[in-house]
Amino acid sequence: MSLVRSTVLIVDDHEDFRDSARALLEAEGFEVIGEASDGTEALAAVAALRPSIVLLDIQLPGVDGFSVAEQIAEISYPPVVVLISSRDAAAYGPRLVQTSARGFLPKSALSGEA
Repeated sequence: MSLVRSTVLIVDDHEDFRDSARALLEAEGFEVIGEASDGTEALAAVAALRPSIVLLDIQLPGVDGFSVAEQIAEISYPPVVVLISSRDAAAYGPRLVQTSARGFLPKSALSGEA
């Protein structure tokens, strides 16, 4: 029996974070199929690559991660969206509860298990 690896799109405006997140996730068995540095690139990559998971930074240039998550949620068969941030969840208050994203992780807590 072969296991299908979860495919991941990493969306963050910091290349260093994308690189470290890719290394960590690939080491834990995920297949990182793409990266994007802003919301426009993220939406194009979701449409083109059809990842099963989108790791989405909230603090993006231009359109924030909350808006991108809502746009992703409107496509048919949307991927699971996990919001990430260098800020604590408390900084976003009710917006985190109201989002269509599946969850939130501080960047410092990123792991394959999380």
